[in-house]
Amino acid sequence: MSLHVIVLAAGQGKRMMSDLPKVAHMAAGRPLIAWVLETVSSVDPETTVVVVGHGADEVERVLPDHVRSAVQEEQLGTGHATRVGMAAIGDIDPDDTVMVLYGDLPLLTPGLVTDLAQRGQGIAARLVVAEFEDATGYGRVIQDGGGLVTAIVEERDTTDEQRAIRDINAGVYSFRAGDLIDALGRISSDNAQGEYYLTDVIGILAGRGERIEPVRAIPEEVVGINSQDQLAEARRLLQARTNQRLMESGVWMLDPERTYVDDTVVVEPGARIYPGVHLEGTTTVGAGARVGPDVFVVDSSIGAGTTVWYAVLRGAVVGEDCEVGPYASLRPGSVLERGAKVGTFVETKNMTLGEQAKAPHLSYLGDASVGARSNIGAGTITCNYDGFEKHYTEIGEDVFVGSDTMLVAPLKIGDGAITGAGSVITEDVAEGALAIERTEQQEIPGYARRRAERQADKKSEG
Repeated sequence: MSLHVIVLAAGQGKRMMSDLPKVAHMAAGRPLIAWVLETVSSVDPETTVVVVGHGADEVERVLPDHVRSAVQEEQLGTGHATRVGMAAIGDIDPDDTVMVLYGDLPLLTPGLVTDLAQRGQGIAARLVVAEFEDATGYGRVIQDGGGLVTAIVEERDTTDEQRAIRDINAGVYSFRAGDLIDALGRISSDNAQGEYYLTDVIGILAGRGERIEPVRAIPEEVVGINSQDQLAEARRLLQARTNQRLMESGVWMLDPERTYVDDTVVVEPGARIYPGVHLEGTTTVGAGARVGPDVFVVDSSIGAGTTVWYAVLRGAVVGEDCEVGPYASLRPGSVLERGAKVGTFVETKNMTLGEQAKAPHLSYLGDASVGARSNIGAGTITCNYDGFEKHYTEIGEDVFVGSDTMLVAPLKIGDGAITGAGSVITEDVAEGALAIERTEQQEIPGYARRRAERQADKKSEG
């Protein structure tokens, strides 16, 4: 028997109050639908179909190549959406298993999905059931004395006795394909909403005496995302899982509740993460690195043994044993080779800082390369933009750039050269040369006394 998966993701999610389709909202580094698809991939389905509707293009954009999409042109209910998904699967063995679930369940675990997929012989369907302390708003699962499911009753249709039941329908099912196809053909839209409900399939199967088994889950696993506050709570729980996994692997965290690491990020054992750290996208952190406090990193790499604190990194590559911060900003294209330093209030962009080179404070380095062991003095700026185009500055090895130097690109400074503090360098500097550009200092004797006398005269006149 083969397993096929249908993920229902056509809903608009009006309570999200967003133009973005609900399942495309991000949580801990992945869209909601991506969390679901990764979880179901653990059972290696032969076919996976995502039924899309509202914002179909945006949802399809985040789907893996092996996942099919099927468009529900009219949102006529979950039963209708399941029909659309079955049509996309095509020919199917009646004894195959079809798993149907929602695309807004990012907290589902592989263990639960694996359990659900184990549909035994003679079982028409299995559905996930969770016991909620407060089941308000959920359909109640009715079971017989042997624990088999006999019905799902929506809350608005429950009796007082049924309303007291705390077992809720999570909306996650596995069916024998033949039974699902037959029951889908029998459900009706004769209801207040004028829609076809997948829950009616359970009623039809139970009504003809088919065996329907419950699969137990903890409430956390099956909470759907319907609002921004629920999205935030899901992100918190997903983040806790990620942080726990990292700490179990040997990553040190001072305060996991104030550490935000996308599931897509790689942090090697031995790294130390301090509070206020955000690691996003394709970021990697090497063993023994210290990151934080208060660091924001996107799509960047931080080498082993490197310290990054009070800093922002976007599309940057920081090598081993480097130092970044405090209050540094590394923009896309910034590369720091082994042992380099970018210090306090330094900004870089499209720039390579060679081994053991340093820019300790108050500088801007853009569209430039700095050779090994060179020192960039405080207040140095690469003047790379002429108002129309960007130009490149090449600084050689063992160069000493004096404080408050303006390097007007295009420019090349040879190995071992020196620039005098306060200079505006507009021409190339030869190897080993000293380049100074200053006007002659002038001194006016007695100026301070005469200035004070003038100020006193003005006050007396007033």
